[in-house]
Amino acid sequence: MNLPPHLDRLLAASPAGMPVLIAGPTASGKSDLALAIALRHGGAVVNADALQVYDCWEILTARPDAAALAAAAHLLYGHVGRNTPYSVGHWLREVAPLLAAARGGTGPRPVITGGTGLYFTALTQGLAEIPPVPASLRAASGARAATHGLAALLEEIDPATRAGIDLANPARVRRAWEVQQATGEGLAAWKARTGAPLLPLSEAIAVALHAGRDWLEARITARLERMIDAGALEEVRANLPRWAPGAPWTRAIGAAEFAAHLRGECTLQAAFEAARIASRRYAKRQRSWIRSRVGGWHRLDLPGSG
Repeated sequence: MNLPPHLDRLLAASPAGMPVLIAGPTASGKSDLALAIALRHGGAVVNADALQVYDCWEILTARPDAAALAAAAHLLYGHVGRNTPYSVGHWLREVAPLLAAARGGTGPRPVITGGTGLYFTALTQGLAEIPPVPASLRAASGARAATHGLAALLEEIDPATRAGIDLANPARVRRAWEVQQATGEGLAAWKARTGAPLLPLSEAIAVALHAGRDWLEARITARLERMIDAGALEEVRANLPRWAPGAPWTRAIGAAEFAAHLRGECTLQAAFEAARIASRRYAKRQRSWIRSRVGGWHRLDLPGSG
């Protein structure tokens, strides 16, 4: 992606260590834009995608390729083992020294990019210090959702929390239910006690990519095709012996769908179509998040954004 002139000027006028945030839907070109910024204005590309942290996924999560890695520093990619607990809190603790080094002039400008909205929200608005949820409760939420649907969990979540989460996102609904069951308080109450953010929005250049649906869906399809050609099926096959339904690392889009094909449960065409639909739904949620949560960010319109 070429660096838009107005963004180029904004970066040129900014302090050398000022962080850059780039949020956008899947397949919109976030990584390419981050690399262009790092190359022209100096900096290290920092991952803000909850699936790209895992070392078992490279192709399927569209981690930066060898050429990108050779061109500029890329941090927090593929550094977490599949069975290692990792959350937004872990991510913030890893980002904190990168921000401190940039502020102190001893480290590069962080160009933070990814599709996990929760990471950006926690970074710029703060993170509630919620006690860890027992593994038994996480298992219970998954079993309850699988048996009775998300509606069963939502019925047991307080109204204030329901009003503040994405009701169509299973991970967010399960998390809210787990916190309430584990602590006796709703997620909204915990968030109300959130401390100061690690990076206030006023101290960063924040860019939100807005993409048109048709343009984005065509890119999603083309990227899935490239993934297949690059060996995505072989990557999934290598992970099958350690497959653990419900584990965070298995949530990579396309992983469950292609695993089903490799187990002989569906054709490759059916698995591809299921992965494409899952990607489109994920992009829709991301686009909704961007429309509702990135007030104060610089808007970058992509084709068809209107």
